[in-house]
Amino acid sequence: MDGLWLQDIESLEAISQDEDTRKLFLRMAYLSQNGRLQPFLRELKDDCDLDDHTKETLAELACDESFLHAVEDYVHRTRALH
Repeated sequence: MDGLWLQDIESLEAISQDEDTRKLFLRMAYLSQNGRLQPFLRELKDDCDLDDHTKETLAELACDESFLHAVEDYVHRTRALH
């Protein structure tokens, strides 16, 4: 159990440290909370610059509301400390 918790914290920290990744996940969280995720998922599917594995991973994460909430919460809490 501790290993999973540590892996989650490391993932959240990695997301929060990269500006582009942080913005993407915060955007997905916002869209998810406002019921506007479907247009984003269509754009993602049609994006020719991304490989299929990346598209699938992002689509899966975009649909995981609790993960997106955790990312948003982590980013806001850690940014407030700086």
